[in-house]
Amino acid sequence: MGKVTCQISISLDGFVAGPNQSLDNPIGEGGMRLHDWLFATSSWRRQQGEGGGEEGADSEVVDEVVQGVGAYIMGRKMFGGGSGRWDQDWKGWWGEEPPYHAPVFVLTHHPRQPLPMLGGTTFTFVTDGVESALAQAHAAAGDKDVAIAGGASTIRQYLAAGSLDELYLHIVPVILGAGERLLEDVGDPVLEPVKVVASPGVTHIKYRIVKRVKT
Repeated sequence: MGKVTCQISISLDGFVAGPNQSLDNPIGEGGMRLHDWLFATSSWRRQQGEGGGEEGADSEVVDEVVQGVGAYIMGRKMFGGGSGRWDQDWKGWWGEEPPYHAPVFVLTHHPRQPLPMLGGTTFTFVTDGVESALAQAHAAAGDKDVAIAGGASTIRQYLAAGSLDELYLHIVPVILGAGERLLEDVGDPVLEPVKVVASPGVTHIKYRIVKRVKT
């Protein structure tokens, strides 16, 4: 069984999305600034089927975070389409060929049939909680890793449950001032830094999450 990992961009003041999130602005006001470093990399452009972009440390990190992932888990808001019963025409933000190329398990309160897409991505909608989604993702991933793709609420649930093995934060020198915090109501996890990669626009810190020994 592989690790349970998570990687996400975060502001200096601890937000992973800006204020006033909406269907038209899902990352909130100013939230897209957290991802400018990503969009500039050659690795991200290659994953979108595009050319160009910047080589270097940031691009190497983008290559790294997709290696060895056999399945993903995300929340309803990250998949999008609004709340309540599903609009069956909604197939995510990513077009006919999403960038995951692996099974994706979407946490939701509303059932929906699995949604196969081009490129090897199938979205499976899980209505019976985070533990069920993780078990299904592990089964699909085999000996590869399961990546918790977001959003913040989903990551917090797995972190608070002690299910995460690794957290890779991309810390962007931006102050959002408000929005959605990541490290809130997650208990007291022990985070051990195991890798730091710095570039002018972002600092990448990979943490191993130490499992507490119960006494």
